Amino acid sequence: MINRGLSLPVMPTRIIWHESMLAYNFGASHPMSPLRLDLTARLARELGIFDLPGVSVGQPYVASDAELGSVHSADYIAGVRAVSEDPAATSEKFGLGTEDNPVFAGIHEASARLVGGSLAAADAVLSGEVLHAVNFGGGMHHAAAGRASGFCIYNDAAAAIARLLDNGVSRVLYIDVDAHHGDGTQSIFWNDPRVMTISLHETGLTLFPGTGFANETGGPGAEGTAVNVALPARTSDAGWLRAFHAVVPQLAAAFEPEVIVSQHGCDSHLHDPLTNLRLSVETQRQAALTIADLANTVCGGRWIATGGGGYNVVSVVPRSWSLLMSVAANGRIRCNTPVPEQWRKYVKERYGEDSPPMMGDGVELWWRSWEVGYDPNDEIDRTVMATRKEVFPLHGLDPWFD
Repeated sequence: MINRGLSLPVMPTRIIWHESMLAYNFGASHPMSPLRLDLTARLARELGIFDLPGVSVGQPYVASDAELGSVHSADYIAGVRAVSEDPAATSEKFGLGTEDNPVFAGIHEASARLVGGSLAAADAVLSGEVLHAVNFGGGMHHAAAGRASGFCIYNDAAAAIARLLDNGVSRVLYIDVDAHHGDGTQSIFWNDPRVMTISLHETGLTLFPGTGFANETGGPGAEGTAVNVALPARTSDAGWLRAFHAVVPQLAAAFEPEVIVSQHGCDSHLHDPLTNLRLSVETQRQAALTIADLANTVCGGRWIATGGGGYNVVSVVPRSWSLLMSVAANGRIRCNTPVPEQWRKYVKERYGEDSPPMMGDGVELWWRSWEVGYDPNDEIDRTVMATRKEVFPLHGLDPWFD
């Protein structure tokens, strides 16, 4: 349970959750299992996160067509509605009814509800009710303006960004730490200089969707607002953290956003079955800590976090996203916090699986800062330098030294 021995400032935080979000369900054989959301909510509750001072739990709602239309085309929304009412009416034109994106009755409402969750998070931050908001059921970053892709029907994070912009926010920084490139969000804001999208992901040479290289930097008038760090397969904690800290804080400071929106897909984990990165839960928590610190430094603390990918449903996703919520809420859960025995017992009895005894993986984090020098023989350093050379000069930064 949470160690309350040391006092931390109360952090006003809205967590979006309701069991209706489990309706986003592509079927028992699909990797995107709603079980991961159920187990995450159960673990967070057992850890006492929902009861922390300053934390409130908000419910999602089914986003309207007008709200979806802020980032999706009208004909695409109509296409999703059509297959939602008649799943036999699949449409390859819209990427619906594929192996990745099978259709089911009610898919429109289930998908729009995830969007409503991120819109509720954005509204809570815009109103000043909270500084932080987390929709761990969101993060559907592959959905483009007119097409479903990669298990994603509607792009909730993009809709949240549009909501912020429509309500007077002048600049939004989107940070995506999923193992897969955040291609949908990047494409939606490709020509918008008010939004910087930064994605750190496994290179498209070895992983879907095959995009997200250093030379993808934004459209006319928005050059330098798309940022991609395409990491080699098998990148582990030290290399990933070196890359993150060599790119993200510098650009965050230069861009001066008013709100940070982040996507925390945890499929970068060593034991995720669909990717080739080698990260620990400790590194995933460290990414959340750093983003929270950046929000505090550059935009008065305003931060909206979503979930995303993550396909080790029992052992990884619930721990990673519970730690994300704890970071957002200024809770005292650490990686050496024991996983509550009641939760482990539930998982064993219900699903027949053993779960980890601790919230973390038991690793010590260390990484080499960029300031100690660039190694041209190191594949990760070459990746980082490619990104810095493409983007840093567009923001008045020196790719070698800043």
